Amino acid sequence: MSDLKEKVIKEIKKIYDPEIPVNIYELGLIYKIEIIEEKKVKIDMTLTSPNCPVAESLPKSVQDNILNLKDVSEVELKLVWDPPWTKDKMSEAAKLELNL
Repeated sequence: MSDLKEKVIKEIKKIYDPEIPVNIYELGLIYKIEIIEEKKVKIDMTLTSPNCPVAESLPKSVQDNILNLKDVSEVELKLVWDPPWTKDKMSEAAKLELNL
């Protein structure tokens, strides 16, 4: 894994779902992270539900956090709904945290 991708993941792990005390990376909301060019990052993410109360603010937080990295000049963030998020997408650490 590239250094930049690791830095991006570290930034994403700072963002928590407001309703679930787990960061959105471990929650499985990030479907894809690609380093396209030297300073360009492409993210595919979803939300726990299309009716999520943070549908506008959470993707913006992800984008803003990644743009704070000095190695990143552009973030292309795509909100996707297919495949739909389920608890199966959560990491083992997240499942343990939530006693699932």
